[in-house]
Amino acid sequence: MPRDSFVIGTSAVNTKNLRRLLNKVRDGKLEVSDALEDLRSLPYDDLGFAKVDHHRQLRCGFPEVILCEGKTPEQVTEIAQRIVGNGSMLLATRADEEVYEAVREAIPKATYEKAGRCITYRQDRPSLSKHKILIVSAGTSDIPVAEEARITAEMMDNRIDVLYDVGVAGIHRLLEHSSEIFEANVIVVVAGMEGALASVVGGMADRPVIAVPTSVGYGASFGGIAPLLTMLNSCAAGVAVVNIDNGFGAGYLASLINRTNEKKRAKSDKGRGS
Repeated sequence: MPRDSFVIGTSAVNTKNLRRLLNKVRDGKLEVSDALEDLRSLPYDDLGFAKVDHHRQLRCGFPEVILCEGKTPEQVTEIAQRIVGNGSMLLATRADEEVYEAVREAIPKATYEKAGRCITYRQDRPSLSKHKILIVSAGTSDIPVAEEARITAEMMDNRIDVLYDVGVAGIHRLLEHSSEIFEANVIVVVAGMEGALASVVGGMADRPVIAVPTSVGYGASFGGIAPLLTMLNSCAAGVAVVNIDNGFGAGYLASLINRTNEKKRAKSDKGRGS
C-alpha cells in the first residue's frame, strides 16, 4: 500500500497526519497492520540520548520544544530533524549561533532570532488568534527574556504587541501606553532589579498578568531572587509568577490562557447565535 505521507521510524503523528492516517484505514486504503507500523514511534522516538515526544502535540496542542543548554550541537540537530520529520514546527530555546549553524545544515529553512536565542521552523501557515498577548519589559537588559516569551507565543499562533523599556524608574513611559494594556487579553511582564513593574501592571489591568523575574541586577538582586520574591509578594491580584529568566514558560502559559479564552468566547458567541 502507498505510504507517501508517513515515514517509518519517525511516524507523522501530529493531529493533521494522524487524521489522514485514520481516514485511510477507514476507507480501506491502508491495512491496519501498516497503520500500526506507521504509529510505532508513538508516543516517542528513542534516540538513546533523548526520547523525542511526538505525542505531545496531540496531548498538549504544541510539539516538544528543545532546550539547547546542556546539549551538543549534534544532539540538538538530531532531535530537531526528528521533530521536523514528524511534520511538526520547530522551536529550540537558549540556542547559540554554533548550535544554529549545525541545525541549519540539516534544516536549511530554519531561522535564528539572536535576541531571544531561539531557532524556529514552521511548516504550516499560522492561524493567528483574534486577541493579543502583550509582552512588557522593564528595561532594555530584560529584552532577551521578553523576546523568548514573544517568540514562543508567536510560534503558538498568537497576535503579539510589545512594550520594551517601560520600567518604574520612568513610569510615565508605561502610562503613555495604557490603551495597549487595556486591550491585551493576557500580559507578560518581564523585570529584573526589584521587579516592581509586575505589580504596577497588575494594578492597572483586568487581565491575567504573568510575571517573569530576570537575573538582571546588582549584587543584592541575588541573580533574580529579589525580583522573584517581589513578584510572589505582589499585592496586585491576578499576578502569577514563573521561574527566573523563564521567558519560554511565560509565553507558553500566556498562549494557553489566550487560547482557552478564545474557545470560551467562541462557544458563548455560538450559543447567543442559536
